[in-house]
Amino acid sequence: MTRNAATRLTRNQEAVLRTLQESGKALGAYQILGDLQEDGLSAPPQVYRALDRLCADGLVHRIESLNAFVACGGHRHDDDVGFAICEKCASVSELPLDAIEAEMRTKTDRFGFEIHRTRVELIGICAQCRALGDAAAE
Repeated sequence: MTRNAATRLTRNQEAVLRTLQESGKALGAYQILGDLQEDGLSAPPQVYRALDRLCADGLVHRIESLNAFVACGGHRHDDDVGFAICEKCASVSELPLDAIEAEMRTKTDRFGFEIHRTRVELIGICAQCRALGDAAAE
């Protein structure tokens, strides 16, 4: 389900979303809690409830391999999305999966498998971290 214009976020949901948007990285629930304790969030259930709602509304994605969350980059939520995750700085970039998904459906149709959801998480090093590494090597 995607968020419609009439949906209002609670103070906690807004704070969690703002923290994820400002970080630009995948954050775990306890990292978010640590960042928001001064804003009055003091218990993990407060963060998990906010994350559940934000995920359901399509504003946040769960990065399964990291057990962390990232703000949505603004794609249409009827599209499946992939993620490129930097193992050095933890930045996360959304990837469109149109061509990959079509190829996977063609292959899985051969043996009668029905895809309900596509999740692709690529782990590597982003261009910025690679550039920093190249500069340090010189």
